[in-house]
Amino acid sequence: MSADVRLENVSIKFGTFVAARDVDLTIAGGEFFSFLGPSGCGKTTILRAVSGFLKPSEGRILIGGQDMAGYGPNRRPTALIFQNLALFPLMTVWENITFALEVKGVGKAERRKKADELLELIALPGQGDKMVGELSGGQRQRVAIARALAAEPKVLLLDEPLSALDLKLRQHMRTELRAIQQRVGITFIYITHDQGEALTMSDHVAVMREGVIEQIGDGTSIYDSPGTSFVASFVGENNLFRGEVSGIEDGMAEVETNVGKLVARLPENAVKPLAVGDDAHIFHRPESLRFARDDERVNRIRAKIVNEEFEGNFWQVYFEVAGSEKVIKMSMVNDGSSSERRVGEIVDLVCDPRLTVALAEGPLAAE
Repeated sequence: MSADVRLENVSIKFGTFVAARDVDLTIAGGEFFSFLGPSGCGKTTILRAVSGFLKPSEGRILIGGQDMAGYGPNRRPTALIFQNLALFPLMTVWENITFALEVKGVGKAERRKKADELLELIALPGQGDKMVGELSGGQRQRVAIARALAAEPKVLLLDEPLSALDLKLRQHMRTELRAIQQRVGITFIYITHDQGEALTMSDHVAVMREGVIEQIGDGTSIYDSPGTSFVASFVGENNLFRGEVSGIEDGMAEVETNVGKLVARLPENAVKPLAVGDDAHIFHRPESLRFARDDERVNRIRAKIVNEEFEGNFWQVYFEVAGSEKVIKMSMVNDGSSSERRVGEIVDLVCDPRLTVALAEGPLAAE
């Protein structure tokens, strides 16, 4: 059984420092919701407030429609998985999973039955008698999830639980986590600074900066239609150009930039609308940049190839552009064909205006 989570204008302060400011959102029961942002943006602070380990300085937190004021962590319908899994090394797997039930006085036979059910759920059947040290990192991760689920919470809170795993295991475990969440059907609230985790697993993502939520949306809208310059520069990679808006028509903006006139889409969810004369940031993704055909003139940029990097499935090609403060990047799928272009060559690049975004000038994510 799942429950919705409502944060009503929640602010959390430590002295004069504001860790979270006016957070107002609803997480639907049964959804996988992620808070995404750089270190220190306030996402873990919010998680700790939902779990009851921190008291909001202002606002209310409701779970299943009930105000959680005055309810400590042990009285809330939540379970929390930390970065440090904190499994007990001298206990077997099944004993770890059902430790909370043992504390409640549940008999051994019933606890073992529950552990076996949860081991089936996390795809570790028959592993209950092993010691924790005999498991791989990914298996220990699943045991920690099973231990949290044994308490039958309505909301499971996960604080960067995959951060200690290597890349391939992390990618595998995010698929596993999503599958487990869909099987049990309870609300998952996930904290991460890893964009791949958030975009892959989540029904909705809240992107945070300095204690404030910049944008909430599903993965596609966050990636394709960022609402602020910070979101555009933090989520995924983007090439950035600066300029001034010279014209707006039919949801598109013409911007005079340091590399010439660029035409870009105006996202409907932009926090600050653009007008003629405004300073603007122009973003386009490396995967949407390509070599220009002879007949293409819009968003055509003259550039010099300065480096190539081979990543197996992609070629990453880097360019210098006169007037641009940084090199720009193009991601090309490795289709098995070799390119005739070489480092040092002058080429023309183009980006479809529909895949280019114009946003009001604002704070950018740190590189």
